[in-house]
Amino acid sequence: MTTHLSPQESAVGIAGTVPEALRLRSVKEPDETAFVFLRDGEEPEAALTYRELHQAALDRAAALTDAGLADGRVVLLYPSGLEFVRALLGCMYARVAAAPVQVPTRQRGLVRLRRIADDARVTTVLTTGAVKRDLEERFGDRPELAGLTLIDTEATREGAGAGWTGPEPAGDDVALLQYTSGSTGDPKGVVITHRNFLSNVAETEELWPSPSDGAVVSWLPLFHDMGMLFGIMLPLCSGVPAYLMAPDAFIRRPGRWLEAISRFHGSHAAAPSFAYELCVRALAEGKIADDIDLSSWRVAANGAEPVRWHAVRSFTEAFAKAGFAATAMCPGYGLAENTLKATGSRWDEEPTVLWVASEALTAGRVERCRAGAEGAQPLVSAGVTVPGTRLRIVEPGSRTARGERQVGEIWLAGPCVATGYLDRPEESAETFGARVAGESTTAYLRTGDLGFVHDGELYVTGRLKDVIIRNGRNFYPQDIELSAESTVPGLQPNCAAAFSVDDGNQERLVLVVEADGRVLRRLSSEVVRELIRQAVRDGQRLDPDEIVLVRRGVLPRTTSGKLQRRACRQLYLAGELKAAVAATAVLTTAATATERSAR
Repeated sequence: MTTHLSPQESAVGIAGTVPEALRLRSVKEPDETAFVFLRDGEEPEAALTYRELHQAALDRAAALTDAGLADGRVVLLYPSGLEFVRALLGCMYARVAAAPVQVPTRQRGLVRLRRIADDARVTTVLTTGAVKRDLEERFGDRPELAGLTLIDTEATREGAGAGWTGPEPAGDDVALLQYTSGSTGDPKGVVITHRNFLSNVAETEELWPSPSDGAVVSWLPLFHDMGMLFGIMLPLCSGVPAYLMAPDAFIRRPGRWLEAISRFHGSHAAAPSFAYELCVRALAEGKIADDIDLSSWRVAANGAEPVRWHAVRSFTEAFAKAGFAATAMCPGYGLAENTLKATGSRWDEEPTVLWVASEALTAGRVERCRAGAEGAQPLVSAGVTVPGTRLRIVEPGSRTARGERQVGEIWLAGPCVATGYLDRPEESAETFGARVAGESTTAYLRTGDLGFVHDGELYVTGRLKDVIIRNGRNFYPQDIELSAESTVPGLQPNCAAAFSVDDGNQERLVLVVEADGRVLRRLSSEVVRELIRQAVRDGQRLDPDEIVLVRRGVLPRTTSGKLQRRACRQLYLAGELKAAVAATAVLTTAATATERSAR
């Protein structure tokens, strides 16, 4: 009879490393399903039991050792599929520090691959045969591939790892080099240890426990921190099967994700806020099956950017008839530098929303008000920490601690905080070794995110470096973007980027909005711009100096779907944004001032 391990036993009570957790599963539950890949996000194409995954990882560890790569570094370059999981675990068995990277399809992706390989000082790239052939055919003459050796791990001989016993990794050994998304600057390699991973899984399980009959259903890219934890580490250490699909399968038809949760009785699934909005839209358009059953879904983790109350409310209401419980929506907050999750709403409680005065928030104050009041703005709680992780709100300039309901930078300390950035001692000391003024004992991670604490719960308000300052007031770009997106029917969620530029005389507010042909055929570009301008004026009492309409897909995003505002700003300054229409309207300060005086 199979003896099941509890999540606590596998994550922290017995196992000290990720390979040890898999080895325990392979002994105690050898024939239980570990991972399943869904072809086109629908039909099971391949599956792995714990025994099969353990053996496949040993095979790849032996091959890596024979190639002289043990204790070294490699890049992982895999499409969505189970070979990524096999190769990742093989690297961990052989104590190879792996840096997962998205498979490049365009020049920009190829440049990112090379930048990461150079930063990590890597010359070996593990991949599949299909990707290897494609890269060599399409980019073989490009300098970005020069000096890189591509190895097809699918060609690893089955049974190569029989009897292989390499040096065991330790808890503080490097398990992964998680490169940051680049949404806040140049990508940097975050050094994640086995202890970091297991601690993050343990904290996730404390807030969002996995039932014995649970399952994870994920479309998130596995090379990204959110996809890595929810798609691989959480199910592996918790002992529940993971049903994986390619991100493109979800983007092309969001209903596939929910239908898979219904079919395979998913208990845990995570996504950025915009994904839930896409599902609501797909339901309204009749693109999701009417008979789905979401009653098994107990944790719908919602993170990546500040979570929108509209997304939480609309998804919960839209899918209540499918059995989705209001308590299942679990907003959270995390980042790669903390392995991933830092805070989260408890699985058995409904999300908390706090209505605040937007005018006061721009001045750094948190003033509660009633829902629907003029100038009222809803903020969704990102939940709480668990024992072991310490959270502080700090004034970033003076580094003094802030009090209850005072906005400041979010600082974290605990076992999930990574050891630093790879080969960047000065940046690591600044980011991972911060100390609160007047205190000398605890070193904190500076997240670069702004927020405040109310009744023990964290509320994230934005990025420190993205804040737009006008006339001494702080404006958060996501609020401006939400006003723009919400005003014109047909605009997609997550379709706007707001940032400021200095024209030599003053700071100007630029708003770039993606608008497809259907919107512009129904409304002229001039009308769309005027509607957006009026919405921002009404919502933030702020006039954009320039509104640029671009085609769908033009705005740069990270692999998890987050807007890259700085990258968008750089494209704007370089004149590289492609307009959706022949002319883009510039709404000058003088013109808007004339309109204000007319009112």
